[in-house]
Amino acid sequence: MPAQPTARQAASAGMPDEAIRVSEQYYILATSARIDDRTRVLKHGDTFAVFDRFGDLDPFGAAARGIYHRDTRFLSRFALRLDGQRPLLLDSSIKEDNVLFTVDLTNPDVRRSNDVVIPRGALHVRRSKVIWQATCFERLTAHNYTQAAVEVSISLEFAADFADLFEVRGTPRARRGQLLPRRSKGSRLLLEYEGLDGCTRRTRIELDPEPEWSGEAKAVFRIRIEPHAEATLRWSIACEIQPAPESAERTQGLTFETATEQVTRSLGDAKAPEPHLHTSNTQFNHWLNRSIADIHLLRTATPHGPYPYAGVPWYSTVFGRDGIITALECLWMNPALARGVLQCLAATQAQAVQVASDAEPGKIVHEMRWGEMAALGEIPFGQYYGSVDATPLFIVLANAYYERTGDWPFVRDIWPHIERALAWIDEYGDPDGDGFYEYARRSHDGLLHQGWKDSQDAVFHTDGAQAEPPIALCEVQGYVYAAKLAGARLADSLGLGERAETLVTESEGLRKRFEAAFWCEELSTYALALDGRKRPCRVVTSNAGHCLYSGIASEERARRVMHTLMSESCYSGWGVRTVALHERGYNPMSYHNGSVWPHDNAIIAAGFARYGFKDAAVKILTGLFDAALYVDLHRLPELFCGFARRPGEAPTLYPVACSPQAWAAGSVFLCLQACLGLEVRYPNPTVTFSNPVLPSFLDRIEILGLQVGDASADLTLTRHTDDVGISVRQRSGHVSVVTLR
Repeated sequence: MPAQPTARQAASAGMPDEAIRVSEQYYILATSARIDDRTRVLKHGDTFAVFDRFGDLDPFGAAARGIYHRDTRFLSRFALRLDGQRPLLLDSSIKEDNVLFTVDLTNPDVRRSNDVVIPRGALHVRRSKVIWQATCFERLTAHNYTQAAVEVSISLEFAADFADLFEVRGTPRARRGQLLPRRSKGSRLLLEYEGLDGCTRRTRIELDPEPEWSGEAKAVFRIRIEPHAEATLRWSIACEIQPAPESAERTQGLTFETATEQVTRSLGDAKAPEPHLHTSNTQFNHWLNRSIADIHLLRTATPHGPYPYAGVPWYSTVFGRDGIITALECLWMNPALARGVLQCLAATQAQAVQVASDAEPGKIVHEMRWGEMAALGEIPFGQYYGSVDATPLFIVLANAYYERTGDWPFVRDIWPHIERALAWIDEYGDPDGDGFYEYARRSHDGLLHQGWKDSQDAVFHTDGAQAEPPIALCEVQGYVYAAKLAGARLADSLGLGERAETLVTESEGLRKRFEAAFWCEELSTYALALDGRKRPCRVVTSNAGHCLYSGIASEERARRVMHTLMSESCYSGWGVRTVALHERGYNPMSYHNGSVWPHDNAIIAAGFARYGFKDAAVKILTGLFDAALYVDLHRLPELFCGFARRPGEAPTLYPVACSPQAWAAGSVFLCLQACLGLEVRYPNPTVTFSNPVLPSFLDRIEILGLQVGDASADLTLTRHTDDVGISVRQRSGHVSVVTLR
């Protein structure tokens, strides 16, 4: 995803203190302390909202708060007041399925003429919000619990800055469009912005009942509530772009109640094919359920199928790498997500060389944006191809999807895209022909580093000096190795035996070159990368764990990498750090140079399990679970800081991490798969468990309704002292359940 570096210590770069600078063009600014990290997120389609716990958008605190649609903030201020005062917060929660955000409030003491006319706690105010079809619907119910009638004013203040998401992130603009005069009449308020891209963006607010208007953007309801009675208010906030097919008719006739019904029904339809997971540990169930809900929250309908948008607030859009990894994490339980990802990425595969967007024929897209700055070319991310790993991972996912589903017609249809991706790997991925796969940006405004660690300072040598491109990352060699083997299996299934043999031979050649060039005997791990002069970056990083995931590592060296990554220098107690703490570039508060990422750890755990290191995989699952116990809503964020775990204390949060984040939500499913050795295969319907293990906090797991083609099975896994027992409770259709010890 777009780079989010943190300034490294001056000594690390060999610079004096006064020379510390953050040079990254797309740096995400963190200009205020984390006043309240418990924000509340709703999302549907290309629209999402980040509220505070009161359900408001106030100007203090996190700058990211707002209601956003297609990379633009359509509402930047939204404040509810009771008789001019902020209500008292009782509770605030997102429903476990992420559909509904509810807030329970009460009134403070209300004075008039020095008398308390409404004592605190007289009113219970409940706010409920849902997003559907680019519109945020809200219902407010105020209940009077006193013995006398209460007269109270409820006011709503609105403002919209129509800031591009990259403006909110901190990217400066030389000029921007024009805010049009606000218009309020009857039950409607219109806030509008005429962009430099020729689009008019409009926030349409409808209120029921009709309010009084104070100024142009403050609605006031003066209501009387009888004893033990209640009053209900409703409003909707619609995001519209003109010219576009969006219009007021899109949500005409919808209310909060009907919108909630539609969202709930849509979610039910999406979850229907998935198995139901339940364990003996209630807290683990909360983590599982929140993770499933977050995957569906970020799952977005595109013209090509469902796609998991990367994360809120900064990455709520299509990212090639993120979508592929999320789909791989969830593949055993939800292959439909992988199909949608593959279709979307095939449809947007680059067709020609375009330097400005780092595009080359056959390359898979990195990021897509729809905001004003993207339309004007102020940022290169409208349809941007600056990632070196999305293309081989696309092939890996295609084969994994085929093995999971046996969907031969889809593989036949997508095969030309796989061949184009393979051609890109050989022609553009290895421009100097040395047999390694590397990147160097061509776009002046693109990303300097194009692996998953794409911060400005993410690739460096042992002395802290930055590596110069073109750069061959260790994990990318593994991805290409796995992609060639995946392509070979797909070619074989299509009857292309000669093509399959060629790809197998190429993969073996890469494996031998990799072992010779990347292994660092003194570090017991693989080098982070080879720089432009083919010098290895002899740095201990989590990247080496991805080499186990891909299978490129030898058995003996894989064991040594495992011991290195699980050492005190690398394993924080919550997870494996991105960079070992003894390295010159280590900073536990950085984005990529010492932090802990859940998805990174899940991939490492899967790599450990591949080589039989199940105890290490269980340790990673345990660390992530322990972290989930401490964070709000049991929702693992994009990353957290890499400080060593301290007894009785929570992990240290990273100030601008996305939460929810798709591949962080998917990490629990890949970790479980790794520990259980779980593989689901078709067209010979089989569920296989290879040397399954369970952590001590899980005595039992139920997997109900696991679908394999037209068949399904209900399974119970029970942990014993030295084993895991597996029983088939119910079976529909023909599916074999196999346990390998």
